[in-house]
Amino acid sequence: MTNRVILIVLDSVGIGELPDANKYNDVGSNTIGNISSRCNGINLANLSKLGIGNIQGIKGLEKVSSPMGAFGKCAEASNGKDTITGHWEIGGVILEKPLKTYPNGFPERIIKNFENKIGRKIIGNKVASGTEILEELGEEHIKTGYPIVYTSADSVFQIAAHEDVISVDELYRFCEIARNMLIGDDTVGRVIARPFIGEAGHFKRTAKRHDYALEPFSKTFLEYIKDSGMEVDAVGKINDIYCGKGITSSIHTKNNEDGINKTIELMKKESKGLIFTNLVDFDMLYGHRNDVEGYKSALEYFDMRLPEIMENINDDDVLIITADHGCDPTTESTDHSREYIPLIVYGKDINENVDLGIRDCFCDIGKTILDLLNIDNNLNGVSFKDKLVK
Repeated sequence: MTNRVILIVLDSVGIGELPDANKYNDVGSNTIGNISSRCNGINLANLSKLGIGNIQGIKGLEKVSSPMGAFGKCAEASNGKDTITGHWEIGGVILEKPLKTYPNGFPERIIKNFENKIGRKIIGNKVASGTEILEELGEEHIKTGYPIVYTSADSVFQIAAHEDVISVDELYRFCEIARNMLIGDDTVGRVIARPFIGEAGHFKRTAKRHDYALEPFSKTFLEYIKDSGMEVDAVGKINDIYCGKGITSSIHTKNNEDGINKTIELMKKESKGLIFTNLVDFDMLYGHRNDVEGYKSALEYFDMRLPEIMENINDDDVLIITADHGCDPTTESTDHSREYIPLIVYGKDINENVDLGIRDCFCDIGKTILDLLNIDNNLNGVSFKDKLVK
């Protein structure tokens, strides 16, 4: 019997283009495969032991004769390729219509309304990399006190401010104003506070980032678990992504190392339910910056820590490792990529060397977790519990 699931999302670690990648300008994207090719290989020995190299169609990873885990990959049923869409679909929510994006910046009426509500002008209002826009507008922001507003290929309204110019609490207030504005026809998936410190040439974003997301449009697996009386421990930005719905405890993290450490700390405690972790560095620090070597090193670091995670698995625990989309750092684009996500399942009572195949929907993950925890549900998706349990 399963009493607890540890679900780890390797943010943006896609494993190959989806059949509809052409609709998203993502033909040829393959986050892990292309990193491996560019770097003449990648050492993911521990993930390979669990079966990641045995996934159908995966490139650049070692296939083993008898994997210790179950393995497969999931296609995305929702329209989109962003964080919210991917995580919500894992949780059982399929988006028929993609969240609205603003490739030319936000309309003047939105900006004017926002400026009136916060009592300041803004600068920016363009699609930009978070680090590049600080180099471009950071000094002007410090001189004027005007917050920097920018977006990306995702459905996001991001506000950057130096902590010595606009306090973090004030920045959060600005974000709350924007969140309340950006609904209906102007909906965005997330409003993101991006505080930073430093001086020209040495600006650095801090760990005080905060995401203000939409609430999921229907009941997720998290709410089913919480309603059953079990715990849902969120690590990283999970709480922000689901607007706290279905979460019983939340820990924000500084980086992947911190996220892994916090996950292991939770695993060492007695609990029933779900530990749900997002490791964002792959996406935020390396994918969006096209840092191939950095991405490779981050993957190898996670792989190095994987045995420690596995050592802390109880007899009635199940570990699931997956992703939410791709972000291939080898392509010209700095945006997310429309890719399959890996699916690795391991536990002391989980069948070994099981090919879970190609799943039609990320929802299968949330559906299976509820079934493993013996929670009645009508979540979207098809459970693969029967393939896992001995």
